[in-house]
Amino acid sequence: MPISISHTTKTQLNGDFSAIAEKILGKRYNVSLVFVGESKAQKLNESTRGKTYVPNVLSFSLSPTEGEIYICPKVAAKEASKFSLSVSGYIHFLCIHGCLHLKGLDHGSEMTKLEEKYSKLFSLH
Repeated sequence: MPISISHTTKTQLNGDFSAIAEKILGKRYNVSLVFVGESKAQKLNESTRGKTYVPNVLSFSLSPTEGEIYICPKVAAKEASKFSLSVSGYIHFLCIHGCLHLKGLDHGSEMTKLEEKYSKLFSLH
């Protein structure tokens, strides 16, 4: 199974997260996708990156074939309208974003192009 999903919040989300991870990272890559609250997201951001703000998504590569993605649904809910997406659509976009980071991409034009490609493929717009 390429993705395992867990929730540390009351928010229960379903969708094509496995399909997104498999398409971007391949069938052999194992991803743990965790939906976290604002406090947990902020603590993770501070302890791993030295940043004090509450992030929408964090991704951590554990090995060449394993990684973790943390998404904060409350932050996503606040930001979704800025991107003309539903909250669910934006959370799926954040999964795409996290997977691209796990693939080794940094913010920039290549990442933006791939985000657009996968957003269309998974009908987020």
